[in-house]
Amino acid sequence: MTVSEQAIQAILKQTIDPTTGKDYISMQAISTIHIDGNNASINVELGYPAQSVRDQVRQQIVHALQSLPGIGNIQVTVNSKIIPHSAQHGVKLIPGVKNIIAVASGKGGVGKSATAVNLALALSSEGANVGILDADIYGPSQPQMLGISGHPESLDGKTMEPMYAHGIQAMSIGLLIDVETPMVWRGPMVTQALQQLLNDTNWKDLDYLIVDLPPGTGDIQLTLAQKIPVTGAVIVTTPQDIALLDARKGLKMFEKVGIPILGIVENMSTHTCTNCGHTEPIFGTGGGAKMCQDYQVELLGSLPLDIRIREHTDTGKPSVVAEPQGKIADTYRMIARRIAVKVAESAEDHSELFTKIIMEND
Repeated sequence: MTVSEQAIQAILKQTIDPTTGKDYISMQAISTIHIDGNNASINVELGYPAQSVRDQVRQQIVHALQSLPGIGNIQVTVNSKIIPHSAQHGVKLIPGVKNIIAVASGKGGVGKSATAVNLALALSSEGANVGILDADIYGPSQPQMLGISGHPESLDGKTMEPMYAHGIQAMSIGLLIDVETPMVWRGPMVTQALQQLLNDTNWKDLDYLIVDLPPGTGDIQLTLAQKIPVTGAVIVTTPQDIALLDARKGLKMFEKVGIPILGIVENMSTHTCTNCGHTEPIFGTGGGAKMCQDYQVELLGSLPLDIRIREHTDTGKPSVVAEPQGKIADTYRMIARRIAVKVAESAEDHSELFTKIIMEND
């Protein structure tokens, strides 16, 4: 019995990608199907970085196709292709950066910066080229969390080279000033500094740039919305009512300025006692899920209140690189893949195509 391409497509239409929850045909993830006799070669091209689940996807498809009568050898190749996606209307993409993801919180103390750096490292570990911009001008923390010291180089006297840590590119005002120097600046100077850090850094072919925002809904957030091409925003909160109240304000701010909400990360959701092993929700339960339900956004994942997350960032080795095989790192990678999927599902950016159209008068 001869194997047909239609039969293979029918099987793949019933095979669900574990990360997206969609079948591979509707995802348009099958780039080619080649049949030689009863042998089949399938190329899968995912729109999100998938290093840790690539073998799982390959084995899943092979197993599904083995149900076809008469099928011979099955070869499945799985790759990822990250493309630029649309941002706010009228805002051009940054050279060297395909997608910008803002990580925000309504208030401080919810673990936003630790979440941002671990998500950046998680995307990198999944095979993406990633950078992180520390946009908290008043309280930069990413140099400490990444273990970076020194100052960025300038090869032309005008722009800066990003610094590297654990395989990702990084830039922060904390790399340009003394660690004990307070930034006694008014709003306009702060927003100008943010734009210079973003635009004057020679980012190197980034699939994703994670922007670690300061807490609140002030000048920097407004500048981000008006002048920086943000693909989407991730809101970090804890389950407690006060944090959720402020997180809702942050979410509504992004909605008003037309930046899509990729989802919510609930931090410090549970705590497990290191002595007795008892687990309890210190800050309450269900708050993040309720907020997601109210605003029709996705709960990307929940993280525990764990001393190791704090210890790892304090020593300059966040959890994803300090304990890459640990449960916490696995949770960050799962959340990172979901964020990448949400980005992949947004509209593709075609701004560069239009810039090549030249109108001339006869």
